[in-house]
Amino acid sequence: MRKLFYLIVCTSIFFNCTTTTTKKKVYETIGYIQKIEDAFDTYVNPNTKIEIISKGYIWTEGPLWLKEEQALIFSDVVANTAYKWTEKDSISVFLSPSGYTQEGKGQGSNGLFLDKKGNIVLCQTGDRKVAALEQISTQGANPQYKTLAETFEGKRFNAPNDLVIDSNNTIYFTDPNFGLSPETAKELDFQGVFKINKEGNVQLLTKKWPTPNGIHISPDEKTLYIANSEPALLIAYDITEEGTLIKERILFDMQTMLTNSVAKQKPDGMAIKKDGTIFLAGPDGVLVLTPEGKHLGTIRTDKLTANCVFNEDESVLYITCHQLILRVQLKP
Repeated sequence: MRKLFYLIVCTSIFFNCTTTTTKKKVYETIGYIQKIEDAFDTYVNPNTKIEIISKGYIWTEGPLWLKEEQALIFSDVVANTAYKWTEKDSISVFLSPSGYTQEGKGQGSNGLFLDKKGNIVLCQTGDRKVAALEQISTQGANPQYKTLAETFEGKRFNAPNDLVIDSNNTIYFTDPNFGLSPETAKELDFQGVFKINKEGNVQLLTKKWPTPNGIHISPDEKTLYIANSEPALLIAYDITEEGTLIKERILFDMQTMLTNSVAKQKPDGMAIKKDGTIFLAGPDGVLVLTPEGKHLGTIRTDKLTANCVFNEDESVLYITCHQLILRVQLKP
């Protein structure tokens, strides 16, 4: 009798445990992993799946990972809205409006980055400025922004696109024409790459490239990377102690790759690992490059792929891919 009672109790405990255990969510997948060099295996398992964790947007951009909240923030540029995604709560509006705060319709935020005080800094494409988020409601409505820069030599920027912030809180950003509507008055006669120092002064770094898009900085903060869309190039500069750019070089030429690609996505945003390896959104997905510009492999989405960001320990890569938000598990 005692053995029978013990069996009933254990069986009951077993079934209670199995029925209350939370099941891991299974996501739809897309694309595949394309290895070019053996070194690619250091970063991505060849059998890794590219998960679609959220979808239904117009044009996703500017992914930003918040460690404390274990949350992904990203822009839907055309919708003038930034969203927040977590594994637990899925999707919610984070900022609305995110980048065009006037009456009517305009492009929202694009690039997002955290400064060294933990403030979110945005490229507000529609307002043609770089700004910091000052206040936000729990529903994301009517956020308050502080303008950090909106003119150079008295002329308004074109449409700030992407940015990166170094350890001194220097903001580097690109200013192409992409977000300008046909009826918008263009004031600068070039598309430039600028920086805003910690005192708030704006300096032009280069106006050589016709369509500067994505931008990032090496972990040692000695190299600035600029993704130029037309022609499709990844350009690198050394950063001097004075903060100027020298030793310009084309790190990776994607013009032939773009011509032969399935999805005609030009070079765009990027994320850089602590060892200097570059994950660059471009033709057909996210290209993985060495700091010297050697192409190791591609996370193939075969769709228009705009940008990417790591989580805090670089074990996960989040990707903004047209109407989709994607996730890829990486090797730690």
